[in-house]
Amino acid sequence: MKLALATAIAAFGLDEDLEPLRQACAEAGIQTSIVAWDDMTVSWARFDAVLLRSPWDYVDRLPEFLAWCDRTATQTTLWNPPDVVRWNTDKRYLGELAARGLPVIESHFLAPGDDPAALPELAEFVVKPTVGAGSRDAQRYLHADRSAAIAHARRLLDQGRHVLVQPYLKAVDEQGETALLFFQGGFSHAIRKAPLLKRGEDPTSALFKAESITPRQPSAAELDVATRVLAALPFDTLAYARVDLLPSDSGPQLLELELTEPSVFLPYGEGAAARFAAVLAARLAR
Repeated sequence: MKLALATAIAAFGLDEDLEPLRQACAEAGIQTSIVAWDDMTVSWARFDAVLLRSPWDYVDRLPEFLAWCDRTATQTTLWNPPDVVRWNTDKRYLGELAARGLPVIESHFLAPGDDPAALPELAEFVVKPTVGAGSRDAQRYLHADRSAAIAHARRLLDQGRHVLVQPYLKAVDEQGETALLFFQGGFSHAIRKAPLLKRGEDPTSALFKAESITPRQPSAAELDVATRVLAALPFDTLAYARVDLLPSDSGPQLLELELTEPSVFLPYGEGAAARFAAVLAARLAR
């Protein structure tokens, strides 16, 4: 069984999940190759499947990346599939999930052509593009900084990008963010991320912002929210999913649902790499 682990030329050597996953796949009888989605010399048809892992530059190349997903899926099996990727790479999906009654952080959207001064009146909030990853172009503001936030939103809108505005949930400063990892719909492990956005700090210009990660046992409420979110998706059970939650006074709320290229933090979950490899081996054997 031949499996491609798809990264990006710009991300080579940055994905800490690849080596433990490669080793676990070898033990499960899967031959893996780490290849870049944007390497034009790769023949994708020679693989039984392609697993999206760290194509982290897609944010700046989304039409090109989506076209590659569509094209690759005609030559082999792509996990997760192109329809999932297309839906998940734009955070406007949060509005859909909120409309289904799921506990999503209050989300406001601006489209190119909208007045950036229409930002909601919030005491503390975050402005970011709806197509983004790794906290790039995301910034935290106080209401007193509203003019700077409007200028930030205007820059994004002028670039033809959609904008997402969310209240900043202060409980994250003490409790951090919880990311729950699921393989083939089953819960595997969870991690805690320390707060990423600091007041007054400029957005990162790197491929992604450095994160402080530790293992975490999720609460029953967090597991319940994550399970409900995945059950509400209009897709068949996915090979992998990551549900990112933030604490609030009303309980855990969905920050993001990562179905395209999430870090799955294999070094932080005992047996996680073997569980993921077992799922992949079972899928390949079908």
